[in-house]
Parts: sequence; C-alpha cells; structure tokens
Amino acid sequence: MKFHQLFLAAFHEPKKLAAFRLLPIGRVIRYAFLFILLMTLISFTRFSLGDTELFEASPELTEYSKTIGGLIYPMAFIFQFVIATFYVFIRISIFAGIGIWIGKVMRRRVEYRFIWRTTAIAITVPLLLTIFLDFFQFWETSGILISSFIHIGYIIAALKYYPKAAK
Repeated sequence: MKFHQLFLAAFHEPKKLAAFRLLPIGRVIRYAFLFILLMTLISFTRFSLGDTELFEASPELTEYSKTIGGLIYPMAFIFQFVIATFYVFIRISIFAGIGIWIGKVMRRRVEYRFIWRTTAIAITVPLLLTIFLDFFQFWETSGILISSFIHIGYIIAALKYYPKAAK
C-alpha cells in the first residue's frame, strides 16, 4: 500500500485503519517518519524565519547563538528532528497502551504490536491538528488535549473492527 493511500484511509476509514495492524513494521515506521520530517521542517522554517522566542528568553542563549554563528542552523535542525522523533514515538507508544486497555474493555483481541501499528497510522489527523494549532498561541495547551481525544476516538473506531476475544 502506498503512503498516500495510507494517508487518505487514515482520515475516514476505520475498517482499513484496523487492517493496517497487519502492515510490516518498517512501512509503519516510515509513515511515522514522514510526519516527523514534516514537523521538523515546519519547526526549522519557523526558527529560520525568526520565530526565536527561546533565544529572547535568555541573554546567555542570545550571546551563545551569536558566538557559534551559522552553525546554529544545522544544530537546530538535528535537535528539532531528535525532539520530534522522541515526541511522536512516545506519543504513539502511550496511546497504544491506552488502546490495549480500551481493547480489553471492548473485549477485543489486542496485542501491543498490532495496536501500536494502528495507533501509528491513527496519529495522522491528531498530529496534523497539533501542527496546525501550534501556530495559534491560545490553543497551545488545549490543542494537545483536543488532539488526544481525537486520537483516542480514532483508536476506538479502529478497535471496533478488531477480532473479538475468545472467551
């Protein structure tokens, strides 16, 4: 299955979302890295264009950034990539754990490896929403909560199509 098919199905096809649990883990991780790259590029672009609230907060950081000069840009890109990777994979893992609990409540046959794959594809809409709401300062904290509830909603919708647990 191609990435654009995964992307489109992740929006409105919970049956396919549940079926994505059978995808090879490499394809799922590559799909997650597309969003990590997107987050990194957006963050790096904002940083490069002067959205540097971090440096304005501390005079020591401003002085340090002037000292290292142009080296700040590759360092910032790598740092932002590592942070985005950490954020996305930790978020997927936490929501997969929540998905295990919800799956047991729904009496579905769930394994962590399968729910992790479903959760990684289900992060599409919540992550795009998080990226979008990041541009508005007043949605900063509630945006994470809203996207978390949406993510759980996608997981529940997919879990309805998981096989039922044996009695």
